[in-house]
Formats: sequence, structure tokens, C-alpha cells
Amino acid sequence: MADLINEKHMSTDSDDIEMQSHDLEQNITLAEGEIKAPMFKHVDPNDGDEALRAFASDDGEVIVMTPEMEKQLLRKIDWNLMPMLCVVYGLNFLDKTTLSYASIMGMKTSLNLKGDNYQWLGSMFYIGYLVWEYPTNRLLQRLPLAKWSSFNIIAWGGTLCCMAATSNFAGAVAVRFFLGVFEAAVTPGFTLFTSQWYTKEEQGLRTGIWFSFNGFAQIFGGVVSYGISVGVKKHGAAIAPWKVIFLTIGLLTVAIGCIFLYFMPDSQLNAKFLTPKERLMAVERIRKNQQGVGNKHFKMYQLKEALADPITWAFAFYALMADIPNGGISNFFSQLIVSFGYTPDQSLLYGSPGGAVEVVTLIVCGYLGDKYGHRLLISTSGLLIAMLGMILIVALPLSNNSGRLAGYYLTQASATPFTAILSMISSNVAGYTKKTTVAALYLVAYCVGNIAGPQVFRPQDAPRYKPAEITIIVCYGVALIDVVFIAWYYNKMNKKNEAIRATPGYRKLDKQEFLDLTDKENHEFVRHIISTTVTSNLSIAQDIGMYRTKFDKGKLGYQRVRKGLKESSEGAQPQYIKVTAHIWKFGGAG
Repeated sequence: MADLINEKHMSTDSDDIEMQSHDLEQNITLAEGEIKAPMFKHVDPNDGDEALRAFASDDGEVIVMTPEMEKQLLRKIDWNLMPMLCVVYGLNFLDKTTLSYASIMGMKTSLNLKGDNYQWLGSMFYIGYLVWEYPTNRLLQRLPLAKWSSFNIIAWGGTLCCMAATSNFAGAVAVRFFLGVFEAAVTPGFTLFTSQWYTKEEQGLRTGIWFSFNGFAQIFGGVVSYGISVGVKKHGAAIAPWKVIFLTIGLLTVAIGCIFLYFMPDSQLNAKFLTPKERLMAVERIRKNQQGVGNKHFKMYQLKEALADPITWAFAFYALMADIPNGGISNFFSQLIVSFGYTPDQSLLYGSPGGAVEVVTLIVCGYLGDKYGHRLLISTSGLLIAMLGMILIVALPLSNNSGRLAGYYLTQASATPFTAILSMISSNVAGYTKKTTVAALYLVAYCVGNIAGPQVFRPQDAPRYKPAEITIIVCYGVALIDVVFIAWYYNKMNKKNEAIRATPGYRKLDKQEFLDLTDKENHEFVRHIISTTVTSNLSIAQDIGMYRTKFDKGKLGYQRVRKGLKESSEGAQPQYIKVTAHIWKFGGAG
């Protein structure tokens, strides 16, 4: 099969415009042509997805990808994108937790922290994050994605270095606020990168991989902090060890940010590591996501839909419940390990294995979720492991240091549902304004939880912190119930869309995948939580009838559709989807 087959357009531009105009005005019709119900109220063919530009000047080329070609392209995308996403996300976590390392390396004494000052240093990062989360999501939509992300990476690295220059609580709290401001762009930005480059079936594992670098960062940070602390004590240093750790991590972040700026593309359309033909193929392969690669325009109706969607608030509620524990543990884990009976230097080193638990659970759950199609439900296993770990910390006697330390390690598995929901925002929320809004609200709730988290670790409860530990167990339990609700609701919405697609006379729009429709507008949209085929045999039969009408002048296209139907009946349905998706230049619906 040729990589690319050049064909002349089988219809004139005026025919295409007339056909698309008709599709926009009436989508669901009866057999006699009577309009049954309007399906779309907000479709503007001139304000679709950025992906439409990829095909605007392709001289009528019809893209045909074999599975081997797609595997090669996916491998190329992975090797060029994933290393940068992974390293930067690891630094994102390391920058936040550097405060915990510094807290037992002399920072509290140097800054003269008293009472609840340290708790507020932990919370102030998330206050800055909270204040800037929605504005930065709007900027992620309006500005070039990689450029804005790079600016924030470099800026937060420089801000972290400033922490070494502080001499009191006021200066430190100001730096922590701006650190939160600049880091607010990272998680939603990386969610957008994942959604624009990978198919729904690929997103869970990729999100799990780059998120798992939180664990690698914890291992790296613990070892580096231990080395700095022991080295300074043994050999001395011109500046305090806690300042050295801030400068080391901050300067490393600035350097990585510059590399990210040079290499990371904003989308497939300007990816320097792809050839022009590969850019088209990279856009084409994500067509079945029904999302495209982005739209720069703010759409008020999508904002309203996001605010009215129950799943938006279910996501936000999960983030709130899950991140009260996260905010407490991430800021107090070094002090928590000291409370188990270990020295400050030992706590720096002994905290590292917790990162390995996070890495393993995230990657395993991401892989199994994508392989078996139960992404969200499989992710709950990590939350159950974390609950068990916190129960061990509460239930075991103070004398059982090793058992309580093992319990702490198990709590590091708690990130799996949070990551699964991030990947679901990437794959299951459509409409670019809606996606950025849902991501912003999810991370706003994440901030609120992390602001509250350090406050439950009250100084008067040290060293046991039993009220905080019980609070964490309760939060995990409530979060687990919320995950079950999300799975139930998504299953309900998938069945609803399936019923609509089965309606007699149902039709889909030309290039519907790239019209920046929301997940509620687009009834072709399938929410990825359980194993489902992208299209049913019924919708394939409906597509054949539609293609037969539209391709009366394009026999080659019709033959490919028939070939796809034959392969589908033999159990090769994904092949049908790939082949028919590549003939829309003839005027078909894709």
C-alpha cells in the first residue's frame, strides 16, 4: 500500500460548501428528508479545530496509514515528546517538595519560623496556584502551548533559586506564592499535550508515565538532599545546606526549561522532528478522539456547559478529597518519618523508596487500564493501597518504626486515581474551551485540598499527628465513593450516545471530529472508561449508506469503505476505522 495516494478532488469547492452548509443546518433526518431534530447549535465551519489547517494545503492528498507506519510514527512521537514531559513533570514535583527537605536541614531556624509559619509556607504555594490557575488555562488556549509552558518552567526555576535569598518568613511566603503562580500551567498544559498527540487508548499509559516521574523525583530529591546535608556537615560550605538544595534544583529547572523551549512543538503543525507528511499523519491518527488538536477562541457556551456538567464537579470533588492528604503528606513527610524515630538525615534517605512505590503503581495501573479498558476502576487499587498504609501508621504502636515506615511507603500509591482522572480530562472532555475550564476547576480543587492539607498537621499534635492521619483515611474513603460515581455516570452517558447513534436517520457532520464540538454535542463521542469499540456495526452500516451517496463520483473511496466493512465483519474493526478515516478529502464524513 502506498504511503500517500494523490487523487483529484471528486467534487468542486462549491459542492463541498453546499454539502457542509446542509450538514450544519440539519443533522438528524427521517428517511423522507424531513428534519427530525437539530443536533448542533454552535457549529461554525470557519471556527473549527486547528487540525483543519493541516489539510488546507495538502493538494488533495489522501492519507493511508498501515499499522506498521502508525507504530513507527508513534515511536517517533514518544521518543521526542515523552522524555521532556517526564523530566519537567518530575522537576515540577521536586520543586514543591524541596521545602520538606529544607525543613529538616536548618531552614526553620534560619528563617525564624514560629507556630504555624511552616504550615503557611506549604499552603501559600497552592494559594498562588489557585489564584492563577484559571488565567493560565486561558493563556494555554490563547498562546502557543509549548512557548507558554516553557516560559513558566524557566520562571519557576528562577523563583525557586530566590528562596535561597530569603531571610525571614515574609520573604519566603512571597517566593512560595509566585512559585505556585508559575507552576500552575504545568499539569493542565501537559494534559493538553497528551490529548493532542495521542489517541484515547494511548493517553492513560502516557499520562501515568509522565506523572510517575513524581516518584523518580522523590527518589532523586531524597538522595541529593541526603548527600548535600551529609557533605556540608563533613566538609563545610559557604552557605547553608538548605540554600544549596534550592539553588541546585532551581538552576537545573532553568536549564531544562531552555531545552524544552527549543525542542517542544506547540502541536503537530510545527513539529520540527516530523516531515510535512508525518505531520498530516500525526493529526490524522488522532481523528477518532473526536477532539482535534486545539482551538484558540474562547467559547462562552462551552464554559457554561462545563459549569453545568455534573462530571466537572465530580472531578473537582475528587481532587479536593484526594489532595487534603497529599498537601499534608507532601509537606510533612520528612517530619513524619522523623516522628517514626529516625534522625533527620535518615528521613531524607528513607523517604526515597516511597517514590518507587508511586512509579510502579502509576505505570502498572496506566498500562492495565489502557490494555483492559477499565482505566478508572483499575486506578482505585492505588487508593485502596494508600488507605491500608495510613491505617498501618495509625494502628501500629509508636515502637514499630519499620511497620509505620512501610505504611508511609504504601500511601504513595494514592496518586493513581488522580492521574486517571487527569487522563480522562484529556480523553473524555471535548471542546477546547470546555476542556481547559474543566482542567482549571479540577486543579483549583487540587489547590484547595493542598492548602487545607498542611493545616491538619497541627503543631500541638506532634509527633503523633493522629487527628491528621484519621482525617486522611476519611478523605481517601470519600474519594473512593466519588470514583465509583464517575464510572457509573460515564457508563450512563455512553449508553445514551449509543442510543442516539442508533436512531433511524441519524447522520454526522462532514469533518465532525475537527469542528471543536463538546463531548455532549458530539454523539459520536465515546467516553473511555470501559472496553468499547469506537463504532458499532450499526453505525458502520449507516456510514456506508452515507458514503455511497457522497462518493458517487469517487469509486475508489467507496471501494475502500466496502473493504473496511468486510474487515470489520472479520473482527478487524480498528482497520476499518483507520482506512475510512483517510478518505475524507473526497467529501465524506470521515
